[in-house]
Amino acid sequence: MNNNYVIIMAGGIGSRFWPASRTSKPKQFLDILGIGKSLIRLTFERFTKIVPSSNIYVVTNERYRDQVKEHLPELTHNQILGEPSMNNTAPCVAYAAFKLEDLNRDANLLVAPSDHYIHDIDAFVRVINDSFSFTASEDAILTLGMKPSRPDTGYGYIELGEKLASTENIYKAARFTEKPDLETAEGFLATGRYFWNSGMFFFNAQTVLKAFETHSPEIHAILSKGKSAYNTEKEQAFLEENYPDTPSISIDYAIMEKSKDIFCYTADFGWSDLGTWGSLYDFKVGSDRDNVVINARHQTEADNGNLIVSSNSKLVVTKELEDFIIIDEDDVLLIYPRRLEQEIKQVRSSVDKELQ
Repeated sequence: MNNNYVIIMAGGIGSRFWPASRTSKPKQFLDILGIGKSLIRLTFERFTKIVPSSNIYVVTNERYRDQVKEHLPELTHNQILGEPSMNNTAPCVAYAAFKLEDLNRDANLLVAPSDHYIHDIDAFVRVINDSFSFTASEDAILTLGMKPSRPDTGYGYIELGEKLASTENIYKAARFTEKPDLETAEGFLATGRYFWNSGMFFFNAQTVLKAFETHSPEIHAILSKGKSAYNTEKEQAFLEENYPDTPSISIDYAIMEKSKDIFCYTADFGWSDLGTWGSLYDFKVGSDRDNVVINARHQTEADNGNLIVSSNSKLVVTKELEDFIIIDEDDVLLIYPRRLEQEIKQVRSSVDKELQ
């Protein structure tokens, strides 16, 4: 039996990618890169190189179940875990662990976001397989730390502790820091001991459930009541009644920052979390005059540093425009300075709900 399973988290709404990403169709279901495949489809295809599709599960909000099925028709109904409420990542990880542990007591899990990009797939596959081997034999939680290329203030950071003598790339994780300011991030890079937190975590199901019982007992107590319901026709009814009562908290705060047995595998395979329009620009930059153009025709004169995205291949004409984000959707046109991209989430919240 293959004991390795992948849990893809696909319940977010991608508010920083507004107006392309909406509550009705979040960014994981969009062709953000303009290559004919959604981010969740690319994620799924990467993982089929490591585990069979029958060992890939998706945790998403129940409202997105049909969209997951549309993009990943290989999945059965039982492989799509529908959350009745959006309670952040800790409850969804606990739910998936209880469900997979019920299916296979030796289940060895990787939890990964649905909307990241990986450049070097071969290196990625090697790292994932190495990490699975580590947690299959160790009662530990392992996270992937990405080698930073710049002092990015939009990422979380992991400080490396002591290196494991028996491995080449695995260290004890000394500290987690969420989205530091620029001066702090620059200091982190100068030490050479800080890596970006990729949001990908490995553990066997029994290990992480013990961690929840110790460090987040409320989540464990609520979801452990469903042991007899998981993987049966009673599962969704149990979730509808109990899941909304779980605390809304991230896996980082609930488990990672509290547990003593956290390790970091340092890797460098061309990773981007594509969390904002700015990160998409940084990822794609290098086209004509440093403008990045996706799904649009662009006529330009004396401008550069712009990200231009259209939903319908519209002709976009610009002149002497520098460092702007231009997103053209059917009902919204966003023109915003790239340096102020962090405000887009707030802009989204301020507009009429019918545009969400």
